[in-house]
Amino acid sequence: MNRIIGIILFTLLLLSSCNNVFAIENSNKNIQTEEEIILDVPEHKFLSPDNLEQDTKDYTTEKEIREYTNNPEDVDLDAIDDELPENNNEIQSYTPPKRKIKDVESNIESEFNLFDNFDLDKDDDNKIDEDTLLGKLIARDIIRTDVPSYLLRDELTFHPKKGPVSKVQFFGAYNGYISNDWQPGDYDTGYDFGFIQVGAIGKIRGTNTDFKITLNPRKSAERNYMQNFVADAYLINSSIPHHKIVIGYSRNQIGKEGGSSSYILPFIMRSQISRNFGSTRALGVRLIGNYDLIDYNFAFNSSDRFFREWFAGPEFTGWVDLKPLGKTDGRYGRLIIGGGLNAGHNHTTYTVGSLYLGYKYKKFWSSFEFAAADGYNGSYVVDKKASGFYGTIGYKIHPRLQIIGRYDQFDPNRDVSGDTRREYTAGINWFIKGQALRLILNYIFCQNHDMEDSHRFLIGTQILL
Repeated sequence: MNRIIGIILFTLLLLSSCNNVFAIENSNKNIQTEEEIILDVPEHKFLSPDNLEQDTKDYTTEKEIREYTNNPEDVDLDAIDDELPENNNEIQSYTPPKRKIKDVESNIESEFNLFDNFDLDKDDDNKIDEDTLLGKLIARDIIRTDVPSYLLRDELTFHPKKGPVSKVQFFGAYNGYISNDWQPGDYDTGYDFGFIQVGAIGKIRGTNTDFKITLNPRKSAERNYMQNFVADAYLINSSIPHHKIVIGYSRNQIGKEGGSSSYILPFIMRSQISRNFGSTRALGVRLIGNYDLIDYNFAFNSSDRFFREWFAGPEFTGWVDLKPLGKTDGRYGRLIIGGGLNAGHNHTTYTVGSLYLGYKYKKFWSSFEFAAADGYNGSYVVDKKASGFYGTIGYKIHPRLQIIGRYDQFDPNRDVSGDTRREYTAGINWFIKGQALRLILNYIFCQNHDMEDSHRFLIGTQILL
């Protein structure tokens, strides 16, 4: 009995082996190499999306997939399915060969062969890839221009898991311009810097307190390096509703434009009263209030400027804005009527008073400001009686294109006649990416009583990262 069972098993095993050999011989007659299969596929199957249905019929059966490989048992069906025409929108007819890397033989090749592999176009479609930094910046759309915006805000913002800071955003800022100055018998061309700054803004963990640090890495020609190094260094707490308390070294609200950020100025240059009376920072404590119909800003500071002295004397700076249209939701525009006082002592007593009127409606805006001083403490302490006025109008002919004009008058000493200085400015702002990437064009006609008239033509660039 055992012999009979053994003979049956041996016979079945022999028949099975013969069938496998026969099947392999027949399959070898029909299987083509990968190169032969590719050559046999009509060209339109790779090039024309209109033939996706026919392509699907040619490649979707499991039997044909198994015939495509010499090892049917190791076929990755999921991987092949991903390559089917209906699952792959990017049908390519040709894969470019890899560039051969060769040794460089001269310093010229060593310098310029860097660009051989410098390719933002990873897909070979002549388009900058959106997942690159340059692609993200091009796609980033910034329209708002009344506040600073930063190109790399998302990339330079971090959320530490531990430590005293819960959120921090690093930034950099650059503003520079080509200046062409001419007057009878003289012509000068140069390049000047508005500002070069780096800094960080952030939140203190578990509190209603934020901070800002801004540094000027470029040395000033008028001050030593450390006197000009710190631009902002303050804490700001918003625990009280509608209020903020600022402690530290911050911009002083002397006049409306004089207290504005350099990043949102309409012109390359500030007005004359802002350049002389304001555009300063001071060390002290500040209270800021914000309501629908009124804003106010009161500060008690040291009268020192740029850390020349530890405490040169006390100073008070106050500003109030009335907003009569504050509850109309902007239907009639925005109207601001403001005024302020800056008074203190720094080797001499000084007082500056300012009045402001501003109106904005849709694409149109205007601002007018008058200031008078009995001594003032700007970049330097001056004991002269001075006054000035400017009026500015602007219109956005396109969300990214603005035309502006300004009349600006300044009398540096009211006790002396014939020294009034007037500036007439026309300009164009092209907001490529809001204030983050902006091109500026200004023409200024300077009319002076005590010197020859002159003309200035300025082309400026602003980048906020």
